[in-house]
Amino acid sequence: MPMLTQLRLDHANMARLLHVLQLKQKTLAAGERPDFQLIREVVDYILDYMDDFTVPLERICSEQLLAKAPQAGELSSRLSSDYRALHERLMRLSQDLDMILMDAVVPMDRFADDLKAYLDAHRAYLRDEREELFPLIREYFDDADLERLAEALPEGAATKLEYLQESYPELYAELRSTPEPVVG
Repeated sequence: MPMLTQLRLDHANMARLLHVLQLKQKTLAAGERPDFQLIREVVDYILDYMDDFTVPLERICSEQLLAKAPQAGELSSRLSSDYRALHERLMRLSQDLDMILMDAVVPMDRFADDLKAYLDAHRAYLRDEREELFPLIREYFDDADLERLAEALPEGAATKLEYLQESYPELYAELRSTPEPVVG
């Protein structure tokens, strides 16, 4: 099931990005100034990834899953709502980063708390997908269904990784040097 393998790889890559943000959040919480430009790059990358890959995947996957397993409707609705809330949190962080990078006064303790809340929420979302959604996909989708799902998606993570290397070289270097977090 190459599609599930791709989804797991996407989760691992997102966990690494979140780990990079967590390291910067801890620096900030310790009263030190993190590399806000690097935080900006991570946030921009995640927002792009959400818009270009995750939102279409969620829509297509949800439609196909509901056709095969109507009982998944509640889970699908909850994940969709959680994802919209994640996107809103990240947009607020993005706006605060804009202000910080323009040397506007932004309370750093509030920014650190907001960043931590976003990280906790995104990790919880990934865990819910891994523990609740992926088993349903495994149960209800056969190889042909997964192939159709893969064909319906925009270009995926491999393209995004190339984009990351080209557009965000500093972030890519940090990502490569960051140990892979334990996803549990």
